[in-house]
Amino acid sequence: MKYPVFEDLIIFENEDYVVVNKPPFLATLEDRTPNTTNLLKIARQYNPDLQACHRLDKDTSGCLVFAKNPEAYRHLAMQFEHRQVYKVYHAVVWGAHKFEDQLVNKSILAGAKGVAKLTPQGKSAETYFTTVENYGRHSLIECVPVTGRLHQIRVHLASLGAPIVGDELYGGENLYLSSLKRKFNLKKETEEQPLIKRFALHSFNIGFTLLNDEPVKIEAPYPKDFAVLVKQLRTH
Repeated sequence: MKYPVFEDLIIFENEDYVVVNKPPFLATLEDRTPNTTNLLKIARQYNPDLQACHRLDKDTSGCLVFAKNPEAYRHLAMQFEHRQVYKVYHAVVWGAHKFEDQLVNKSILAGAKGVAKLTPQGKSAETYFTTVENYGRHSLIECVPVTGRLHQIRVHLASLGAPIVGDELYGGENLYLSSLKRKFNLKKETEEQPLIKRFALHSFNIGFTLLNDEPVKIEAPYPKDFAVLVKQLRTH
């Protein structure tokens, strides 16, 4: 994998924070895979003091905040703790759904193998869902998590019968162009690749308060794979 240049990912920067548009397939912090890099390592080549204020799943793209100093880190950590950070994710899901600020309030338990499940014995978890666009058998959904549990959006969407495209862990199958295009011809001897090679989840917006009490709201444009997926669904 070709690793990105950190400066190219920056979508907001001031004296305390750097917000980047995290690419998919890159872990935020160290993971169990040997000989791989992570976003924090790349960030520290840009500025050795950077600390990740939260994390995104390896396959999730979008807004990720780094703090440049301990005071900034603490300031945002408190906002996360008090649920004052505004977060909006976009997901492409299976099914035609008409959600309007639909609340899923179902507890989540993080399993030993990094798989989350819904159970009353878990920790309370709340997410709001609103449909942005419908495309036949799929929908683009805005997801606003109140809490921050493991795989929360993915599990909550699956519980609504709206698993995320490509999220095979929670029942979301891959999506192929051949299923959208009637006259789709694949070259001989080649295997068709899915339209997106990960689950289709993107951290679209993040909002928080700076150290001078000024609120900021930052938007991360869709990465290429997510943009292509949405474009194909819109045109077929």
